[in-house]
Amino acid sequence: QRPEGQEYAKISRYAWGRDYHKVMHKKLKALTMWLQEGSETVQARYYADTGPIQDKVWAQQAGIGWIAKNGNVITREYGSWVFLGEVLTNLELECDRPHTQHCGNCTRCIDACPTSAITKPFVLDANLCIAYHTIENRNEELPEEVKSNFHGWVAGCDICQDVCPWNQRFAKETDVSEFQPYPGNVAPKLVELAEISDRDWDQRFPASALRRIKPEMLRRNSRVNLDALKNKDEG
Repeated sequence: QRPEGQEYAKISRYAWGRDYHKVMHKKLKALTMWLQEGSETVQARYYADTGPIQDKVWAQQAGIGWIAKNGNVITREYGSWVFLGEVLTNLELECDRPHTQHCGNCTRCIDACPTSAITKPFVLDANLCIAYHTIENRNEELPEEVKSNFHGWVAGCDICQDVCPWNQRFAKETDVSEFQPYPGNVAPKLVELAEISDRDWDQRFPASALRRIKPEMLRRNSRVNLDALKNKDEG
């Protein structure tokens, strides 16, 4: 759990432990090799957020879960706190039934988004999404309507998942050791990240998905939050 306090930076849960790409690739590679054992005709290729695959669509078609109004896949067993991986193969397999939708009339994710990035059910405007801007936006300056609503986030954003009833009811702590949180990844101080050097960044996040967020971006995101706190105190 994250500690309370405005001085702490908020990091999305996906980045608390070891880089999920590395963990998933290791498991998917083992599965792929097992499928191909003893046969020269079986072809297989695996992905984990690394290829041109509509993974959420196929997850629903495969019966894993359904695409929620916030765009994430919700499973009955774990909510939306899951990583998706795929193995493409020419092996003939029995198909599962596609999963049905179970969000009902709930709009908690839509109502909770501070930037109104979920413009309507199942439609997400990345230009308004905190996760997009903290992870993917390389510009020095961020849109005012977004950065004024960061609320402590420096790496991703979990707001629309935190409020989801399926997550509040069915979320489970992971039993995958590689996904156990690194101590410094859960809630570092904003002031520390705002001044982190390139060298310290490299040493602090050696095998983390946070490496997607370059040191200058992490400093920028942290300073945006510190500036917002300063303006709030002065106001």
